[in-house]
Amino acid sequence: MKSKLLFLLFAISLATTVHAAGPVYAPTPADYVIPDFKFRSGERLPALRIHYATLGQPHRNAKGRIDNAVLLLHGTGGDGRQFLRAQFADELFGSGQPLDLASHYIILIDDIGHGASSKPSDGLHAQFPHYDYADMVEAEHRLTAEHLGVARLRLVLGTSMGCMHAFLWGETFPDGADALMPLACLPSPIAGRNRLWRKMLIDAVKKDPAWQGGEYKTPPVQGLRTAADLLALAGSAPLQNQKQWPMRDAADGYVEAMDSAIASGPDANDLIYQVASSGDYDPSGGLEKITTPLAWVNSADDFINPPELGIAEKMAPRIAKGRFVLLPISDKTHGHSTHTWAAAWKDVLVDLLKRSEPTS
Repeated sequence: MKSKLLFLLFAISLATTVHAAGPVYAPTPADYVIPDFKFRSGERLPALRIHYATLGQPHRNAKGRIDNAVLLLHGTGGDGRQFLRAQFADELFGSGQPLDLASHYIILIDDIGHGASSKPSDGLHAQFPHYDYADMVEAEHRLTAEHLGVARLRLVLGTSMGCMHAFLWGETFPDGADALMPLACLPSPIAGRNRLWRKMLIDAVKKDPAWQGGEYKTPPVQGLRTAADLLALAGSAPLQNQKQWPMRDAADGYVEAMDSAIASGPDANDLIYQVASSGDYDPSGGLEKITTPLAWVNSADDFINPPELGIAEKMAPRIAKGRFVLLPISDKTHGHSTHTWAAAWKDVLVDLLKRSEPTS
C-alpha cells in the first residue's frame, strides 16, 4: 500500500486511481552512458547515465533503417515503468492494438534526474548539474539516434513533462519522427498558477531547516509534506476524487496515509531538480517549425493545464499538421493523469498513426 501511495503522490505523471496489472510485460533494461555531457547551464558531468528499457524488436526496412521504434516519455517524478501499468499497456501493447508489440519496438526511457538515470541522489546532491528540458531532449535523442541507431522514430508520445518534450522534439529534430503525440501540456511558458505551485513546492523543501542546503542527514519531512500536498492537488480530478472519497472520513484517511508515508518518499534534491527543470521551457516561438503530423490531447479537468486559459486554441492553428483534442470531463477522464489512461484517447492515436504512415 505504501509504495503504491508514494508512486501516486510523487509522480504527477501517473493516474489518480491505479488498476491492478494485466498481462505481465517484461522489458529489457539497459544503460547508455554519455561521456562528458555538457548541460546548457555550462556544467558538465563526466558520465551521464541514461537508463532505458525496450519492448518488442526493431524492424529494418529495405534501406536497412529501423522503422518501427516508438519513444515513450514520462512525466515529472515518473520513469519509464509508468507505461507498463494496465490502463496504458493493456490498451496499446496487445495483439491488434495501436502499438502491438509484435510489430512495434517500444523504448521506455528514464529521463535525466529520474528513475535509474543519473540524478542528484546518486551522490552529488545539490552539486548535481542543473538540467532543463532541452538537456533532457538532447539526451533522449542521443540515446535513440546514436546508441540505438534509430534515425527516425515512428512515434514520439509524451505525457505531462514528456508532452512538453514532444513539442521540443518537433522543433529541435523536425526529421526525428513520423508522428508526435503530446498529452497533457501546453506549448507555452510555465507561468500563472502552474508556476505558482511549482515555486511553492521548491521553496517549501528548501526552507525546511532539515534540508541544509541539500546536505541533509534526515529527510526534510515538513517540506516534503507540503510538496506532497501540492502534488496531490495538482494531479487531482474532482469527479474521480468524489467517487474515491465520497465521505469526509475517507478523504481524511487518505491525507493521514500520505503523512505517514512522507519520510520514505522521493529524495528531496531529486524532487527539487525535477520540478525546477521546467523553469525555462517555452516552445511558443517556434511552433511553425513543427512539420511532423501531431495529435495533442488535453482533458477539461486538468488542474495544471486548465482549458479556460484558451492557450491551446490559439496555439494549435500554428502547427501545420497538428490536431488538438480537448476531452470533456467524463468517467474516462482522470484530471491531469488522463494522459496515462489510454482508453480516453486511443482513437486519436489510431487516427494519428494512419495519417502519418510513411509513404516509402
